[in-house]
Amino acid sequence: MFSKKTAETQRPTPPKAPSKAVASRGNSTFSVIGPDVTIKGDISASADLHVDGSIEGDLTCASVVQGEGSEIKGAVIAQSARLAGSVKGSIKARELTVLQTARIEGDVQYDALTIEQGAHVEGQFSHASQTSAPAAKASSSKKDDDGSDPKLSLAG
Repeated sequence: MFSKKTAETQRPTPPKAPSKAVASRGNSTFSVIGPDVTIKGDISASADLHVDGSIEGDLTCASVVQGEGSEIKGAVIAQSARLAGSVKGSIKARELTVLQTARIEGDVQYDALTIEQGAHVEGQFSHASQTSAPAAKASSSKKDDDGSDPKLSLAG
């Protein structure tokens, strides 16, 4: 009356489909400006940006990663910036990495700086604490507020 199913007649449970994951950190998301996209105008984003296209305007975001073939004509303001393309404008970033393919024309303000050998920069570098402090304090001391030397590393 009751029969047992053999292993041959039992159907295995299908594996669960992988969930669509959004590349993010916590609740943060990122946006991509593709290589075929040109934006004319200022961009302000709370999200992280990956720029492979062209921007003609100022860019303000949490974090920016710039591709080799991309171009930004305007100021860049970010907590973290990893630049590999062309930037014609000032840059202000807490953590700045300038890759060997980067071509920058403009002044650079940073807290922590890494520059790969081969990168091209035309402009002045200044540590953020020097530009935010009064001129007398900046000229009298080259140290950060915590007494440490400004951070600069050169990658080979």
